[in-house]
Amino acid sequence: MRIFVSVAMAALGLALMPLTAANAEDCGDVQGGQAGMNDCYGKQFKKSDAELNKLYKQIQGRLKGDAGTMKLLVTAQKTWVAFRDAECNFQSSGSEGGSARPMIVLMCLDGLTRSRIGDFKGYLKCEEGDMSCPVPAAN
Repeated sequence: MRIFVSVAMAALGLALMPLTAANAEDCGDVQGGQAGMNDCYGKQFKKSDAELNKLYKQIQGRLKGDAGTMKLLVTAQKTWVAFRDAECNFQSSGSEGGSARPMIVLMCLDGLTRSRIGDFKGYLKCEEGDMSCPVPAAN
């Protein structure tokens, strides 16, 4: 049984590695045990979420006057948030009931949020006339 738990924890760590590479730099040396790690990853996610919201507002600003596209943005973002939350619940399900679960959920939330930040930054760099981009170029 002990070998199974060790193998499962190693597999979980490897599965989360792509989402946590940037996080490890900031929270890898945190003191305070699991509670300290949970707090650190919570702060990282909060920072990423604030950046995402700032970019979202910038996109909304560019879409003023285009109610149809604005509605699509709102729908897409609400759906993305639901996906992000469900995906992170799924990814962390192997640690259900454990003290590391909050950290695993936060690492996932932060990783997916950072990915969405990349999408938003791309939308904000659209060039005039780019028909494949839903956000008008900056004036």
